Amino acid sequence: MNGPLHGVRSRALLMRSRTALLALVATFLLLAFTNPDALAHSVTQGDKGYIQEITGTHLIPFAYLGAKHMVTGYDHLLFLFGVIFFLYRLKDIGLYVSLFALGHSTTMLLGVFLDMHVSAYLIDAIIGFSVVYKALDNLGAYQRWFGVQPNTKVATLVFGLFHGFGLATKIQEFDIAPDGLLPNLLAFNVGVEIGQLLALSAILIAMSYWRRSAGFRRHAYTANVAMMTAGFMLIGYQLTGWAVAS
Repeated sequence: MNGPLHGVRSRALLMRSRTALLALVATFLLLAFTNPDALAHSVTQGDKGYIQEITGTHLIPFAYLGAKHMVTGYDHLLFLFGVIFFLYRLKDIGLYVSLFALGHSTTMLLGVFLDMHVSAYLIDAIIGFSVVYKALDNLGAYQRWFGVQPNTKVATLVFGLFHGFGLATKIQEFDIAPDGLLPNLLAFNVGVEIGQLLALSAILIAMSYWRRSAGFRRHAYTANVAMMTAGFMLIGYQLTGWAVAS
């Protein structure tokens, strides 16, 4: 297996891994340079009108809207990308994603159902900070700077709570009819988790090729710096919006 055929296979694997890396980077850059209001925690005008007009229980439409939100929620995906970056076992990935989903689901449901009002700009700035935090964690910054390693499981759960509040602040703007509110919210949340699984599956497939390349460790630093930069961009955008709106 050390002859020409092995060399061809190695080069092919390297090309696939580079293609996967480029696809990931291009996707996140495209999202990062798109108007953040168009994607993060957003609902399109058509969906907004639908939500405001209907009454009663509509499980399938709300599940669809939840899945659509997660697939286009690049701030969620950036954070999850950072969370799973150095996780290789499905057991570990499942644990961390479940912690994030628990936090996200809890505050999304309670925030809307109990009508808890929080500044959308400030919450989204914290979500941007969660991306920065995870990128620095992946870079080993806390160990070098402070000599300690924060509990990554607790951090994932806590930031999941803020991500859920981010969505709740947007849903509250749509004045959903109280008739069927709870089942519709539960359906929406189910859709969010389905969308999360779909997006996560695509990310894992791309990363599986990248991780098998010899350059993964070398490029991991650059990828996390890029992720951290995107997080700072989100923070700056949201704080600017908050300052202008105040």
